[in-house]
Amino acid sequence: ADKVLTVSPYYAEELISGEARGCELDNIMRLTGITGIVNGMDVSEWDPTKDKFLAVNYDITTALEGKALNKEALQAEVGLPVDRKVPLVAFIGRLEEQKGPDVMIAAIPEILKDEDVQTVLLGTGKKKFERLLKSVEEEFPGKVRAVVRFNAPLAHQMMAGADVLAVTSRFEPCGLIQLQGMRYGTPCACASTGGLVDTIVEGKTGFHMGRLSVDCNVVEPADVKKVATTLKRAVKVVGTPAYQEMVKNCMIQDLSWKAPAKNWEDVLLELGVEGSEPGVIGEEIAPLAMENVAA
Repeated sequence: ADKVLTVSPYYAEELISGEARGCELDNIMRLTGITGIVNGMDVSEWDPTKDKFLAVNYDITTALEGKALNKEALQAEVGLPVDRKVPLVAFIGRLEEQKGPDVMIAAIPEILKDEDVQTVLLGTGKKKFERLLKSVEEEFPGKVRAVVRFNAPLAHQMMAGADVLAVTSRFEPCGLIQLQGMRYGTPCACASTGGLVDTIVEGKTGFHMGRLSVDCNVVEPADVKKVATTLKRAVKVVGTPAYQEMVKNCMIQDLSWKAPAKNWEDVLLELGVEGSEPGVIGEEIAPLAMENVAA
């Protein structure tokens, strides 16, 4: 290849850091070079001002009350006690080793020892993880709800109603979940890996747990402590002026494809391919031939 790209700068660094994360291609990538560009997100599908799945729509000026009302709606929908004052943590993701649902579930008892917190877990995937989700719900009735089915409307409601979004990925090339959360004014408590490092700023748009082990065959006690400690730190901030500022910091960002698309264009133009020229902002890159579109 004349140019190698991936989906975030920090993930590019991880790929060349050693064979554990570079899959034994790290030596080659160090020689050839690799460029990371963070993904954008679909800001029309994920838009709290218009989202049809939300109990209440809101914007940056009405976010605090809007999120509180959506939290109450979420609590009622999943069967948790309705109380806007209780911090609510959401976990949304595929139930597989990469996303660390086992680490998240192991941390919940540690969190509940010290904090009055509600947790809503949403995802489908490997049966062993689905069973883990249901077991932690049974262990902590009134505190934990696990939804082990695909439910897009609930995912949107969780983004709006949660106070904190937990992302416990063992590795994460870019990640969209944290972008979607920030779009809805929900700070992210995340593992410090891949695109999560590039997109979540400690104390401004979220909280960093530190890097988790990439060994998918074991839940490291140190990782459980990192997750529990960070989430306890996050829920203590909920409701404070600092948290209110974080909500605004999340929502004020442009998380669309506008900047990433320009970065991609700049890199591709550097190749000097004959006939290449910059695009025009707002112009379709490849206009659809209408005769090929089903009526």
